[in-house]
Amino acid sequence: MSNPAVPPRSLAEALRARDDDSLAALLRARPDLITPVPTDLTQLATRAGTRASVVRALERLDRFALQTAEALAVAADPAPYGELLALLTGDGGDPAVSAALPRALGTLREQALVWGDDDRLRLVRTARELLAPSPQHPSPTGLGPTVQEATAGMSPGRIQDIVTAAGLGSTHDSVSAVASLTALFTDRKRMAALLAGLPEESREVLARLVWGPPYGQVTADPAAHLRRLLDLGLLVPTAPGTVVLPREVALHLRGGRAHREVEPLPPGVEPAATHRPQVVDATAAGQAYTALATVEELLKDWDEGGPAVLRAGGLSVRDLKRTAVALDVAEPVAAFWVELAYAAGLLASDGEADERYAATPAHDEWLEQPPAQRWARLAEAWLTATRVSGLVGGRDAKDRTLSTLGPGLDRSAAPEVRHRVLTLLAGLPEGASPSKESVLARLRWERPLRGPQREDDLRSRLAEWTLAEAELLGVTGRGALSGHGRALLGLTAPKTATGVPKTSAGALKTPAGTPEGPGDKLPVHHHRPVVAEPLSPAERATASAAAARLLAPLLPEPLDHVLLQADLTAVAPGPLQRSLAEVLDVLADVESKGGATVYRFTPGSVRRALDAGQSASDLHAFLAAHARTPVPQPLTYLIDDVARRHGHLRVGAASAYVRCDDDALLNEILADKRAAGLRLRRLAPTVLAAQADPASLLEGLRAMGFAPAAESAEGDVLITRAHAHRTPPRTAPEPVPDGPPVPDATLLSAAIRAIRAGDLASTTPRRQGDQALPATGELPRTSSAETLATMQAAVLTGEALWIGYVNAEGSASQRVIAPIRVEGGFVTAYDHTADEVRTYPLHRVTGVAELADE
Repeated sequence: MSNPAVPPRSLAEALRARDDDSLAALLRARPDLITPVPTDLTQLATRAGTRASVVRALERLDRFALQTAEALAVAADPAPYGELLALLTGDGGDPAVSAALPRALGTLREQALVWGDDDRLRLVRTARELLAPSPQHPSPTGLGPTVQEATAGMSPGRIQDIVTAAGLGSTHDSVSAVASLTALFTDRKRMAALLAGLPEESREVLARLVWGPPYGQVTADPAAHLRRLLDLGLLVPTAPGTVVLPREVALHLRGGRAHREVEPLPPGVEPAATHRPQVVDATAAGQAYTALATVEELLKDWDEGGPAVLRAGGLSVRDLKRTAVALDVAEPVAAFWVELAYAAGLLASDGEADERYAATPAHDEWLEQPPAQRWARLAEAWLTATRVSGLVGGRDAKDRTLSTLGPGLDRSAAPEVRHRVLTLLAGLPEGASPSKESVLARLRWERPLRGPQREDDLRSRLAEWTLAEAELLGVTGRGALSGHGRALLGLTAPKTATGVPKTSAGALKTPAGTPEGPGDKLPVHHHRPVVAEPLSPAERATASAAAARLLAPLLPEPLDHVLLQADLTAVAPGPLQRSLAEVLDVLADVESKGGATVYRFTPGSVRRALDAGQSASDLHAFLAAHARTPVPQPLTYLIDDVARRHGHLRVGAASAYVRCDDDALLNEILADKRAAGLRLRRLAPTVLAAQADPASLLEGLRAMGFAPAAESAEGDVLITRAHAHRTPPRTAPEPVPDGPPVPDATLLSAAIRAIRAGDLASTTPRRQGDQALPATGELPRTSSAETLATMQAAVLTGEALWIGYVNAEGSASQRVIAPIRVEGGFVTAYDHTADEVRTYPLHRVTGVAELADE
């Protein structure tokens, strides 16, 4: 541990001065730093300064923390706190910025993007390179290079001319001349006097460049007002025909501000409408029931084998359209339901040679669960899935169309955006629905866009899709978060106008991680965000169970009856019990859906029920048991008439044959022109033979208006039932992680202990002869005899040693050990690096050195 009284000279020293809690906060905020665990703090600091890690950290900063980093990138290196504050507040000051700056600076320090004391703040070099202005990568501040940077390629004579024109004394060298010019541009009084002497046209040119971009074009023979700016160094040539406004000049014209607009506080999520919580919950519950019914209908439609899988994977456009028609929804909505069922593990490809999509065995288990639990499974799958149905129909990087269930739909940011959008809704008063614009503005503040992402604001699109999908799924009702939706996030208490909700852990946190006290009340339109931390699998299961318990009383009870009408229809005034619905789906055709489902009985639907093994008496008993109205006489006649003709003709294999005791009926079939394709011929007075197979023969005779039945080789009537097609056991698709997972407490504790121990091994001074030497990172080298003698001596004295060790894989490391026993070619010692007793083969020890006395 370094001396806290001595300012750190590097990021590694700054990390060395941190306590374990601070290191744990760094590794939680930047989990990529712990994969794999660094050997010591120097390696941790090196890894924290790599370009990929710094870019990832910058992309996760909120707008004000990023503006603070951008201001540090254009400040001196190092910069005192006062200079940073002045760049953010300007000459006039800003109390809100002054109050928010310590939090932003604390975030940058916590994430090891900034180090040093307040009088010497340093932005890590990689972050400065990414954020500092350059012609290739303009800064969001709109500032250009400093005077020193802009005049770097200028001749000494030209620099002296600028100094003289500005009224400054000539100097002996370019360095002092540039310093003199910089001092002029940063002196407010002298700079104001210099600008006051300029013509109006010159000041207008400066005004156009002041907020960026700072580069402009001039001709080879510029006008007088431009020539005046060039002579004074207020514009500096950077290339033929190109000039730049120096940073010091722009800051003076801006009043000292690095940004035109500084946003220290997040924009509030504004309520667009407010409803009674009971109305919200009831509406969401209705949508939840519709979601269950839609997914069930989708899987029933694919029950005997769904659409074929495209060669490149996914669902064809034609099959998606057909599915949308079957579900009576738009194609994007149909894609959402298909992807949701896939994410929940309810459907998958069957893996056969003629690959098709079908329900999985998990679907049958899902159907047996209570409705609320089935909904919770769908909602949890949606909340954690990385597949995004909204991308269907778009193009990938290779300009290929993205298809439903196909590759290329994973977006690792999707779960985080869904969770964040719902958490923002949870921060509103109960029953309030937000305006979409305020939600998008808040997300853009929390994760401002940088670079090429500005052209493709994926997070905003994900947020818009989240709001729409949450309403479809019943997580929200009328745009407001429902009670069961709140429970799904692990939140237990809704926010009111005078209070704030608590997370499942019981603590509400601000973005900086500071718990809010019970008296920390905020106006509704400027509320602080509810931060619901990602739930562990156990917590997620608990939250899903809580959501199911809240939803269960709101779902309609399934009915055990229908209303029969004289026009051969039946009306289901609500959801039906599963057994009743399954039989009715076979016996009748669905004519219309809505609040009440209308079924129509037809000869074809009745024959379908008879083909499924039902008898006429079974159908009469079923209708009598489940009808609240008397069974209409036309329906009774319809069932009896179809049953009387059902099975009168028998079809078997000849290729196929038709057998009937009524030879007149067979004559009628032979005389029918529609039977020509079946190529029938008479074998006997009661038997016709056909070239078609039995299935085609059955279908052809039914198309002609007959009601044949299939029979076995023994002459028994075959009951043909629709067999459900299932895939082999399949697991739900794994979400694509958005970078390394956040380490848990156990991993953090072990990693910090290993890093500390490795740092001890790499920084402890060694003793060579009578002279103490600092750690160099190189392994010690001693002979076998010297190594053994030093080990044995340390056992007697109890001193710690520094050793070099090469493991069985050939990886070299350095360790600090306290030998306990040396025998049989092994040394048993307490390893300070691993914080445990270990045994090492002596032949793998490269060398040993004594540690210097403290």
